Amino acid sequence: MKIYFKYSCIIIAIWSFTSCKKYLDVTPDNIGTLDYAFRNRNEAQNYLYSCYAYLQRMNDVATNPGFTTSSELIYSNSLDNFQGFNRTGFNLLRGTQTAANPGLNAWDGSEGSYSLWRSIRICNTMLENIDQPIDLSAAEKKRWIAETKFLKAYYHYVLFKMYGPIPLIKTNLAINSTTDEVRVKRSSVDEVVDYIVSLLDEATPDLPPNITSQATELGRVTSVISLSVKADVLATAASPLFNGNPDYASFKDKEGASLFPLVYDLQKWNKAALAAKAAITAAETQGVKLYVFNSPSTVGKLSDSIKRELDVQNAVTEKWELNPEVIWASNPEFNYQGHSTPRLTAKSAVNAFSNPSTFSAPISTQELFYTVNGVPITEDKTWDYAGRNTIKTGDNASRYYIQQGYETIKGHFAREARFYADVAFDGGVWFGNGRNNQDDPANPLYFVSARGSGFAAPSDNIRLNITGYWPKKLVSYASVYDDGFQPSPFRLPLIRLAGLYLLYAEALNEVNGPTAEVFTYIDKVRQRAGLQGVQASWTNYSKTPNKFSTKDGLRQIIHQERRIELCFEGQSGWDLRRWKELQAVLSNPIQGWSINNADAINYYRPTTQFIPVFGLKDYLWPIKSYDLVVNPNLVQNPYW
Repeated sequence: MKIYFKYSCIIIAIWSFTSCKKYLDVTPDNIGTLDYAFRNRNEAQNYLYSCYAYLQRMNDVATNPGFTTSSELIYSNSLDNFQGFNRTGFNLLRGTQTAANPGLNAWDGSEGSYSLWRSIRICNTMLENIDQPIDLSAAEKKRWIAETKFLKAYYHYVLFKMYGPIPLIKTNLAINSTTDEVRVKRSSVDEVVDYIVSLLDEATPDLPPNITSQATELGRVTSVISLSVKADVLATAASPLFNGNPDYASFKDKEGASLFPLVYDLQKWNKAALAAKAAITAAETQGVKLYVFNSPSTVGKLSDSIKRELDVQNAVTEKWELNPEVIWASNPEFNYQGHSTPRLTAKSAVNAFSNPSTFSAPISTQELFYTVNGVPITEDKTWDYAGRNTIKTGDNASRYYIQQGYETIKGHFAREARFYADVAFDGGVWFGNGRNNQDDPANPLYFVSARGSGFAAPSDNIRLNITGYWPKKLVSYASVYDDGFQPSPFRLPLIRLAGLYLLYAEALNEVNGPTAEVFTYIDKVRQRAGLQGVQASWTNYSKTPNKFSTKDGLRQIIHQERRIELCFEGQSGWDLRRWKELQAVLSNPIQGWSINNADAINYYRPTTQFIPVFGLKDYLWPIKSYDLVVNPNLVQNPYW
């Protein structure tokens, strides 16, 4: 598509407008080129696309801390940038983060990331020069200004999520700025949030509600996207990490001003709830709705089990332009389907470059998903949690999820549909990969054989899944890995309606506790997954049947619901940070199965891959030590 091509090509042009300084580079270079860049509408449009360009680069999952530091997935430490994959983000959980050389350094643009200050500077330059093109219509000018303000807000927001209180670069500094003027200071959390929200509020009215020309403009910002990001910003600001966090009570700038709010403010949750409801209303007005799989002619008859699995899986892997649930998706296309797919055929087993199979979900990730009764496996009074790792053979009742006659574990049985849609495991049935008819005896559905001489079993120390679980959710059923790779491309959602529903439910619960409206929005998501509502599920099956009746209990339910629904989408890592729950999640060893054993009895023994390194200081990224020397007005984040 034209717009995607321009986004890719314009990255090269950006470098002519940027410099390589090691700290907040806010003074524009190459001033002589600006007149040319804005001499007419076409050149100015190219510059607009340059404002988008870093959005494209930072949304590669390898550079997204919400994806790599969530512990939902891990990556083998023995793979040294296999196929050029940058594992810097995954390695942060192994204790590689330092103030001397931070990983995924979005402040300076190093160690696997890109400088978002540079992106903000480009946006400021766009706003400062938008009046120059004489052939730019008034309508386009309003839209371009709005898009640029949105992008400027979003880049500030990503920096805020990583670093907390940050400097606000409202305008570019003059070329003759003094040293003191260049040495910017950090603004407080509330000041940063207020500024980001003000930019979004200014942008929203002048953005189109939807993209009518998808062939040329899909990927550009809409008012629904802007409203949804605003809700996310306000929910983050209302969450425990930023709202009256006692761990940062003494965090001040060089002049003694507090950088974090000292007192918890419930009204911040009320603002988040109002913003989320406004975003939902705007989205639904534009026809956004929860995805339901509509079988194409290439798919045979579907059982209810597989149909429900595809409802969930395709909510992520369906093409953006065909997916009514996606509000905003990433650029570029998701390029890691081969990393997420177990090898299912003899030919794929020897095709390391197409099917490396290296994205690994720990045991803790699969245990996050509910039982078939819609409650946690630790709470379901009908489910054998203590015996979950004992051997059980696939039977006829579970034939659409687990291979009949194959030995796996009891814990893989009687799980909710999202478990089977999201996670591939030894013995698990795989609908797709060229076999889309569940009842074709000549071409039965593939299943994962991860032990002994199975196609998905380790064949060397490079092409292996180190836990025995794969993120099936990140692979389209229509993609085929065999002798080569026939992709069915998709763009990983950044915001989809199910996540917005759960964000609204979360904010409402924080304001008012359990109410009918809270349950309505949680249950919309659960219903698509084939589950009963929260109240019915907990009442009938949970060992704590009244858990949903208190704000604290319902909060736990909503948090787990979000982690399940948005698993592997680059969201849970950010959620766990804002909730201040990531340290607890990472307090246990990261484990997988004993993947080099052929017999089930020996394979299904938990083995530790590594002990996570995550302390209180890791909730915020360190500013590189060098930057503190260059700019003495900056203060380091606490505990670094």
